[in-house]
Amino acid sequence: MIEAEAVNYAYRRGEPVLNDISCKIEDGEFVALLGHNGSGKTTLSRLFMALVHPRSGCVRIDGDDIAKLEPADLADKVGYVFQNPDLQILEETVFDEVAYGPRCKKLLEGQVQKQVEQALATTGMTEFAQAYPRTLSFGQKRRLGVAVALALNPRILILDEITNGQDKLEKQKIMEYLQNINAQQNITIILITHDMDIARMYTQRSIVLNNGNKVFDGATQELYSGREDLQEWGLHLPVLARLSSEFQVQALSPAEFCRQITVKAGGTL
Repeated sequence: MIEAEAVNYAYRRGEPVLNDISCKIEDGEFVALLGHNGSGKTTLSRLFMALVHPRSGCVRIDGDDIAKLEPADLADKVGYVFQNPDLQILEETVFDEVAYGPRCKKLLEGQVQKQVEQALATTGMTEFAQAYPRTLSFGQKRRLGVAVALALNPRILILDEITNGQDKLEKQKIMEYLQNINAQQNITIILITHDMDIARMYTQRSIVLNNGNKVFDGATQELYSGREDLQEWGLHLPVLARLSSEFQVQALSPAEFCRQITVKAGGTL
């Protein structure tokens, strides 16, 4: 469980980035962290990972204040996948890249092998184990970043704009891997994204920040109901969500929307 209590943060000599933020993310949740550029969402996620520490208030992991901890202290609890996957590449093969964290923890090589193989299998990267990481496609590098985080068996996974720069098929693949991880391993997932369609399709809860303030925290379905003024927060309601709201149906795909509209009209497909 991650909990922020009355958290305030400002970069040196700058305006406040986060203002009195409180929220709690329970084990096994799949949460979207939304907001326009500069809203504070990446800063809040960095606080969750102890990459920075609050000016006031506190952040707790499993009830423990992490104010005096560093990211390495939390690596087996919280995995963080950065927006730019190239920033995380250190080794000459995919296998060694994924093994880097477990080896730094000085695990026995047999255990390293086991954890790496599981992480690669979970993310569909097994066939690339001996590939040079920088030759991978952008989407494959994204999955590699997830595998690197998973190799330390974290219970919480934070992903910063994981679908940026990917086509529709690559987005679907990575999000389905994350869905499986969440459902089968009960790993908490915090998805930082600008992609409102992705948030609507895959997350159950959304937290929205606007100019450093928490303006929404609730069911993703409620956020997209049309009752909230998303434009006021620098967000937009996807076309399908807007149509679903206007016709009072719940559809995550055009096909499902057409089916429900046809049924409401008394017809069949």
